[in-house]
Amino acid sequence: MRWSYSIGRIAGTEIKVHVTFLLLLAWLAFQAYGVGGAAAALDRSIFVLALFACVTLHEFGHILVARRFGVHTPDVLLLPIGGVARLERIPDEPRQELAIALGGPAVTVAIAVLLYGYLRATGFAGPFLPTDPNAGPFALRLMVVNVVLLVFNLIPAFPMDGGRVLRSLLATKLGLVRATRVAAAVGQTLAVVMGLVGLSPYGSPLLVLIAFFVFIGAAAEASAVETRAAAQGLKVAQVMVTQFRSIPVHATLADAVDLLLSGEQREFPVVDNLGRTEGLLTRENLIRGLKERGTESTVAEAMTTPAPAVAPTAPFQEALDRLRASGLPALPVVDTAGALVGLLTLENISELLLIRRAAAR
Repeated sequence: MRWSYSIGRIAGTEIKVHVTFLLLLAWLAFQAYGVGGAAAALDRSIFVLALFACVTLHEFGHILVARRFGVHTPDVLLLPIGGVARLERIPDEPRQELAIALGGPAVTVAIAVLLYGYLRATGFAGPFLPTDPNAGPFALRLMVVNVVLLVFNLIPAFPMDGGRVLRSLLATKLGLVRATRVAAAVGQTLAVVMGLVGLSPYGSPLLVLIAFFVFIGAAAEASAVETRAAAQGLKVAQVMVTQFRSIPVHATLADAVDLLLSGEQREFPVVDNLGRTEGLLTRENLIRGLKERGTESTVAEAMTTPAPAVAPTAPFQEALDRLRASGLPALPVVDTAGALVGLLTLENISELLLIRRAAAR
């Protein structure tokens, strides 16, 4: 996700923080400062950081269970609504997804129980459900918020944990794609309700923000699942563009402009005299090169290099992941002999998957 920054790596999983989380922390600290000064702002900041440490542990509950089923987790993203652990794939068995979905809440329950035990052991005798969420010992406030988040997270609003539990149960009868559609629809409906409550006199801006992320997350997850289903079994050779034009590495940007304007192709593989791929010239490369170097500069000076190549026999999903990771709009397709045989473009992929998804429906 854009506007996210890495803060470390634990056991092969990168931990990222979205900028909106930092804005939330600053806003809460500013509120506390207005009420109780610097000491209150510091206490609020430490509390929020401790809470998100609990959220990170919650996400690692998902991650550890996922690893038992052979599912790797490249990263976990901390957002104002909590954490999102990105699984490299959805488990094939609904019961496995159910176990993964419940792994996080199980950790949250363990944290709440440990905090409760600590309070008992230290002689705390006050009420365990304070009327003022800012009152009481630090451990009590942290325990209460963990319990609240546990209950809230189990609401069947996909893609929260409760929504994933709902999908896993539906998938046993409906299959993954239909179950995801239903769970996403339920999640978006609940997100609209949360948003309306958040806008009411009894709501809060934070609830509106949560509703926004849930609504967008449900749509994105449903689209991703349908994309994976539509692409199942495809090879790169079935998706790539076979009618395309390349450009010599020694050509000028004026030549590239002529090539761009002569058709609808927007990305051009750059080849040497032997036809081997040297890089990729995108429309953005061309515009930037014209501004910085002029029309007589060479394509070699403006192209992106190296451009990761994919094989025509590679699984489509693997190639798509590589294309997305590259940040490029296209990748050259090269066979085992090193010959350029195709072009894998996001535009062509989108059109093909749109057709396959429509046919599947």
